[in-house]
Amino acid sequence: MTYQTGQLRSTVTRDLNSGFVVFFVALPLCLGVALASDAPLFSGLLAGIVGGILVGLLSGSQTSISGPAAGLTTIVAAQIALLGSFQAFQVAVVVAGLIQIVLGSIRAGFIAAFFPSSVVKGLLAAIGVILILKQIPHVLGHDPDPEGDMSFQQPDHENTLSEIGRLLGDVHPGAASIGLVSIALLVLFSKWKPGKKSLVPAPLLVVILGVGMSLLFRRVGGQWVIEASHLVQVPVADGLAASLGYLQFPDFSMLSNPAVYTSAVTVAAVASLETLLNLEAVDKLDPQQRTSPPSRELLAQGVGNVALGMIGGLPVTSVIARSSVNINAGGQTKLSTIFHGVLLLVSILLFPTWLNQIPLSCLAAILLITGVKLASPVLVKQMWSQGRSQFIPFAVTVASIVLTDLLVGVLIGLATSIGFILSNNVRRPIRRIVEKHLGGEVVHIKLADQVSFLNRASLTRALDELPRGSHVLLDARRTDYIDSDLLDLIRDFENKTGPARGVEVSLRGFKSQYQMQDRTQYVDYSTREIQSALTPQQVLQILKDGHERFQNGQHLTRDFGRQVQNTAKGQHPLAAVLSCIDSRAPAELIFDTGVGDIFSVRVAGNITSRKVLGSLEYACAAAGVKLILVMGHTRCGAVTAAVNLACSGESAATATGCQHLEPIISEIQQSVEPLDRLSLEQLPASERESFVDSVARRNVVRVVEAIRQQSETLDGLVREERIAIVGAVYDVVSGDIDFLPAATCEPVRVAEPA
Repeated sequence: MTYQTGQLRSTVTRDLNSGFVVFFVALPLCLGVALASDAPLFSGLLAGIVGGILVGLLSGSQTSISGPAAGLTTIVAAQIALLGSFQAFQVAVVVAGLIQIVLGSIRAGFIAAFFPSSVVKGLLAAIGVILILKQIPHVLGHDPDPEGDMSFQQPDHENTLSEIGRLLGDVHPGAASIGLVSIALLVLFSKWKPGKKSLVPAPLLVVILGVGMSLLFRRVGGQWVIEASHLVQVPVADGLAASLGYLQFPDFSMLSNPAVYTSAVTVAAVASLETLLNLEAVDKLDPQQRTSPPSRELLAQGVGNVALGMIGGLPVTSVIARSSVNINAGGQTKLSTIFHGVLLLVSILLFPTWLNQIPLSCLAAILLITGVKLASPVLVKQMWSQGRSQFIPFAVTVASIVLTDLLVGVLIGLATSIGFILSNNVRRPIRRIVEKHLGGEVVHIKLADQVSFLNRASLTRALDELPRGSHVLLDARRTDYIDSDLLDLIRDFENKTGPARGVEVSLRGFKSQYQMQDRTQYVDYSTREIQSALTPQQVLQILKDGHERFQNGQHLTRDFGRQVQNTAKGQHPLAAVLSCIDSRAPAELIFDTGVGDIFSVRVAGNITSRKVLGSLEYACAAAGVKLILVMGHTRCGAVTAAVNLACSGESAATATGCQHLEPIISEIQQSVEPLDRLSLEQLPASERESFVDSVARRNVVRVVEAIRQQSETLDGLVREERIAIVGAVYDVVSGDIDFLPAATCEPVRVAEPA
């Protein structure tokens, strides 16, 4: 309970600190967005208050901050001019909020799942670049444009880049000093260990420092004095009654004007899209990687916009800039956004004059550092490493947002990403693999996730290239959608074109609504005909090919249920594998075999005995097996025990407590030379492990020889070339198999210690 209480206290402290930081950053942004939107300044502050308190309470996001959005400034200004008055625009905001409430209620937020990650990450990086470029002039005291203006083209006919060029002749020494010192403090504080643990956030210290330096410069006088144009400018009212006078109410007589509804749909669509995009981006920044419910967010934004339309506020959305500041300041829950809204409300009512002492340059420094974190080189490097299909949409999104605005840039990035998806789908709608089954080669065609008319040419070409008399498997197990044109093409090939060309067509994984049942036309298991037609060398090659598939992860496509049914009445395996019981060496998986393809004889140490020999004799003489493979493996526990007991002289029962282990240990110890036993104890651990593996290898060679020596039946079959007996060692570390040649029968000795 004490831990939980302490954890809660820590979370609340962080949220309150973060709320303070966001409050200071949001204050000039709210005013700046209102100014850039040609709306009353107080409407921007109202949007910040309602976005923080009301939307914060209703939202399901723990880190998102809502407020007036820079991305809406152009639209808001255009709609106010179109409707003729701000009161008429308020009616449109109310209707837009109702539309958002409906969208949230019908769970339209699902469209957020369709935003490509490359575009969302591009959005984050672009906001970071914009914050850097837009705040550089404010940091240096060049403040002709409002703080909240984030569009490339500015109202004064300048743009983001040309504005930076203009500031060379308009640097204010006092404001620039505060801005640069603020940046230095933020950077140093983030690298100073006590600063990281401090309960007082660095941005709050920056604000205090900025106010202090501003008052100092006022005493110095001259060009160092920071005028009102370089400070926060909150409207100052004479008392609470005068503050309430800033509220404006909508002109509902405009409900008869069709333009109001066009404006409402425009605001609702853009605000909703921006909110969903920003919410997705903010969730990616959240250190706890929580997922915010998008439909609930639309509902919360709708309620907030209805309220703002009723009292004279600008429409709100989720905003990345303020949300990023919140996360960087350590915000943990929605308490931070609610607290920042409360601070906005209290401050503009009780002490607006104090707020007007804060220099814009110190607030710009906070936003600039936030921008650096968003547009980090690490993110760019990460996107580059993911290939051109991810990096190019990312880069296009960044450039488009920086050079236009958020919505246009995102749409351009989205179009680029869709272009890559369509291009990849057209170029690689299918995956063609030639599989070597026991019954012959099968062309395995894997259909893409989405198969549309764009894929018709590629699929037609793949089917036309099938040789006469071949087998083809059309695999739709991973396909979610198939266009009706493509279904007709597949049905025609299955029923008409394929049979006319002598092509056997098999189907797998088509959804029930397509009415195409699974059907396998080729043989993918061992039959009597296949068994009798193969030589021992061909069976060995089949095992080698299967192991190569195992290594590459390209397993043959098998219908195990069908194999069970077809082998129920009899078996015709190709090989018998004598292997260890070790769980890391399953022969059926290592050789990628199907049901009924091999006999598997497993015994610790892969040794031989009368019972093992009897099993192998039955497999070859009665069941028709063509190959015996004796497969040992590295790091074998049975071989390790045999080697250790050979050196210690203890019995297996005494050392392990296993009553019946002695015959196995004794059998393996025949592969340990007496000289080896004397020198083994002096070997280092690494060489000792290597020696155990050499004994395992020698044991395989000995077992191969013992099988022929101890079984006249099997020896006779070898002499008649009806079967072959081969040794192999499987490496449990790499997954490789070393098939042993006859030359490995030479004994392996350990060098005598010097």
